[in-house]
Amino acid sequence: MSAVPKPLPQITPEMAPFWEAARRHELMVQRCRGCGTRRFPARELCSRCLSRDAGWERVSGHGQVFSFAIMHQVYHPAFADAVPYAIVVVELEEGARVLSNLVDCPTADVAIGLPVEVVFEDVAPDVTLPKFRPRRAAA
Repeated sequence: MSAVPKPLPQITPEMAPFWEAARRHELMVQRCRGCGTRRFPARELCSRCLSRDAGWERVSGHGQVFSFAIMHQVYHPAFADAVPYAIVVVELEEGARVLSNLVDCPTADVAIGLPVEVVFEDVAPDVTLPKFRPRRAAA
């Protein structure tokens, strides 16, 4: 186990609703009130219609791997024990794309189109990280 703590995200005012929802184990993305486009991360303008009117919306947390990279090199000492690990871009069922870690999955099994679901890791009293794992069959 690495003695170096993993870096925590910088919580900006624009992204505060996302991080507050994550602490409640909910996944939220911005949605344009002008055209309905969902987006992540939060932005001042909609890239589709340029509207400034947006709100936050809870999403299912289900999606599929749109793109991925397997990290084999240690770029930060806190991640030395984790390599190799997968960084994924998940296209949510609702349309937004989210960058995150893929957990509970051997790196050899990571593939574009892999169905995934969100899971949450409480890493500090005020920080919870949304991550993704292969989707489990409904009970």
